[in-house]
Amino acid sequence: MEFIKHLIDIVLHLDKHLGWLVGEYQGWAYAILFLIIFCETGLVVTPFLPGDSLLFALGALAATGSLNAALLCVLLMCAAIIGDNLNYWIGRTIGAKLFTSDDSKLFNKQYLERTEKFYERYGTKTVVIARFVPIVRTFAPFVAGFGRMKYPKFLAYSVAGGTLWICGLIALGYFFGNLPFVKKNFGIVIIAIIIISVLPAVIEALRARREAAHT
Repeated sequence: MEFIKHLIDIVLHLDKHLGWLVGEYQGWAYAILFLIIFCETGLVVTPFLPGDSLLFALGALAATGSLNAALLCVLLMCAAIIGDNLNYWIGRTIGAKLFTSDDSKLFNKQYLERTEKFYERYGTKTVVIARFVPIVRTFAPFVAGFGRMKYPKFLAYSVAGGTLWICGLIALGYFFGNLPFVKKNFGIVIIAIIIISVLPAVIEALRARREAAHT
């Protein structure tokens, strides 16, 4: 329960926690942020890490001069693309061995199946689209590798998706994160970003459930 309360506090006051992180660790904060984005995109066991909301908050913080926006974009784009590629090769080499148990909490089959539904609907463009969908973005490169998508095609989509995701959300935070209304209601804005992010996955899950009920 305490962990959940702490997690909610971090989400609601993400700007303050990031301000503390930058003030406490200074230059090392970039390395910590790199690691967070790398793990969220590169490891199938960490889909719960913040993504969209974190990037928006980082953009807002960069607008105050606490962080360098250009350096953030370059570093986090590298983290996202390197993480994607690691995930692809994990899926390609040992993917079949990881999701053998229906009861596994670490390798959740439901997340994998949800991502496969995205591929059925959007094809290879899922690698780009999934960047903006929590959980799905963690599993999309894994499924691409597991499904033997040609690597040059995957790499092109990975670079395009990583660039749009990182630069787009940091830019949104940079230009809108410090507006008086947004600053006053930052926690609500962050929650709204999270809800909007997960909507496609929820809609896809409901659609799949409805189709299964009719078969």
